[in-house]
Amino acid sequence: MGLSQIARVLVVLVITAGALMLLSALLAGFDVDDFGVALVSAAAIGLINALVWPLVIRVALPFTVLTLGLGVLALNGAVVLGVSELEPGMHVSGLGVGIVVAVGLTVVNTLVTSLLAIDDDDFWYRNVVKRRARRLRPEGDLSVPGVYFLEIDGLAHDVLRRAIRDGNAPNLARWLHDGGHRLLRWETDWSSQTGACQAGLLHGNNDDIPAFRWWEKDRGAPIVTNHPKDAAEIERRHSNGQGLLHEDGASRANIVSGDAVHTLLTMSTVLDRDRPGRIGQDYFAYFANPYSVTRTIALVIADIAQERHFAAQQRRRDVRPRIERDRKYALVRAWGTVIQTDLQVNAVIADIYAGRPVGYSTFLAYDEVAHHSGVERADALSVLRRLDRQIGRIAAAARDAPRPYRFVVLSDHGQSQGETFLDRYGTSLEDLVREACQTEDVVAEAAGTNEALGYLGASLTEASGADSAAGRAVGAATRGRTVDGAVRFGEDRGDAAADGELPELSVMASGCLGLVTFPREPGRVTLERIESRWPNLIPALREHPGIGFVLVRSERDGATVIGPRGTNYLDQGRVEGEDPLAPFGPGAARHVKRTDGFPHCPDLVLNSTYWAETDEVAAFEELVGSHGGMGGAQSFPFALVPSDWDAPSEPVVGAEAMHAHFRTWLAGLGHDAYRERSLA
Repeated sequence: MGLSQIARVLVVLVITAGALMLLSALLAGFDVDDFGVALVSAAAIGLINALVWPLVIRVALPFTVLTLGLGVLALNGAVVLGVSELEPGMHVSGLGVGIVVAVGLTVVNTLVTSLLAIDDDDFWYRNVVKRRARRLRPEGDLSVPGVYFLEIDGLAHDVLRRAIRDGNAPNLARWLHDGGHRLLRWETDWSSQTGACQAGLLHGNNDDIPAFRWWEKDRGAPIVTNHPKDAAEIERRHSNGQGLLHEDGASRANIVSGDAVHTLLTMSTVLDRDRPGRIGQDYFAYFANPYSVTRTIALVIADIAQERHFAAQQRRRDVRPRIERDRKYALVRAWGTVIQTDLQVNAVIADIYAGRPVGYSTFLAYDEVAHHSGVERADALSVLRRLDRQIGRIAAAARDAPRPYRFVVLSDHGQSQGETFLDRYGTSLEDLVREACQTEDVVAEAAGTNEALGYLGASLTEASGADSAAGRAVGAATRGRTVDGAVRFGEDRGDAAADGELPELSVMASGCLGLVTFPREPGRVTLERIESRWPNLIPALREHPGIGFVLVRSERDGATVIGPRGTNYLDQGRVEGEDPLAPFGPGAARHVKRTDGFPHCPDLVLNSTYWAETDEVAAFEELVGSHGGMGGAQSFPFALVPSDWDAPSEPVVGAEAMHAHFRTWLAGLGHDAYRERSLA
């Protein structure tokens, strides 16, 4: 242990002793005679956690995993109670008080070490994680710099620019100001959502992914991108085995794996029990660290309190747009913003200490909060600041890695804000289409699907696959919520409908993108057939003020985009009246025509209106910030890349194009496995 680490241990010891004195003054049933007793007690607690805990956790691990770490509180409380039996100057009246003391110590330590700029997890990462990673170090030339891609899901280019300006991303701002990185803006395809964008970024192929969820007539069922079985199918269709992470890479918390060898919380691989490595061990290693888990629980409680505060504040001030946020959402949000983030950071730093040549991890937290709170509201920016700090910690850890590392921070799409379609007009897209078609036989994927809830199910699925007592315990506890081999929460109306007779109508949404399919009608239903069979539908959609345009295929005219005051005949290159795609930018026609050519293009694809004067869209889901279609910042993510990498010579349009640049940059660093499909 170096002098700096000894100094850190001493500082933390003094802080812990001070925290014990503070808690003694505040808590009934807990007393410490003097500061000397507090120092001895703090040292004893640290030694027991270091020496005894590894033995206890072998037995208690299944319990702590099943309770998402809550069992650690009871065990830490028992440690405090045990120390009081050894040290007569410290008095604890019972286990409950011991638990409160353990949590209090963690909260005080976290606050003080943050204020003093002490990395309170530094010792854990640099010793425990690093020692474990050494056993996994790959062979090969470690002089070639590794690259780790850190994605902030849903963060638009312009939102990041303002965050850098306003001090909400200080680490990224420093990278720019120091000249080590440059900020690039790129454009997504029409389907501005994680499934399509990550398939393009990680596999170089996002063909035939029209939305986050869509109905497939040939399968008689929907595909939902963040369902593990469907994510595996998406990867099967788009992978050629040479994805962005195929060179002994690591995929952490992504939809698809990029052909990574090492995966954690990756939707497309959670059902794969045959992949290399000890499945589920990342979770169990995380829950085996008593201090980190107790700290995480304290942060979860703080995050829930923060969420409830900001939700109440929006109601009191009548902030618009807003949606209802209940206590259940607060719990799920805390999973995504705290627990999953901690798991990812742990895994990413372990990858770096193991010398992985390339890795990619998606941080869900900002996207999750922006969906429900708003794109640049106070709580969304607070989460962004926390993510920026985590990125700084990862970069700091890389200084002790066995190879040099370069970092790319990027987003897969942005978000656009606005009052939801339902709030604006008092009716949902599903109801509008149902009434126009005069049918009640409709299946619609539940609106406002919570992505963090999907990842929680994926984590439990992955943990249950471990060949250990903890894995078997998780599997037994979640068996009642297992669908198609994966733990799933919430309502899945689309899957339920697929079990029986096909519905007459399917209406699904991806943010401000709407998809209408007639499952009983073979092939792509044409405009002429719709006008004959459901004559009220096209007029109802065309005349609605919340719908910007509708894509449909005509027997006579081919790909046809219908708007309120004009029609764009894409295949013929002509427009009658006002071009309905004009408000969506010069690339809109290209994006829409590409989607029209997809084999699984829905019968009708529609985009909400975009109000340029207020920079708003109307999501067909109950989301304040949304993405999936076109209009506003949702189509313009960013990439923060090393400044000595060659800048693209022209605007980057589409995730597949960005993938090609990634490969070129990797090849330029010496990763020869990426030369064949690079731009070079």
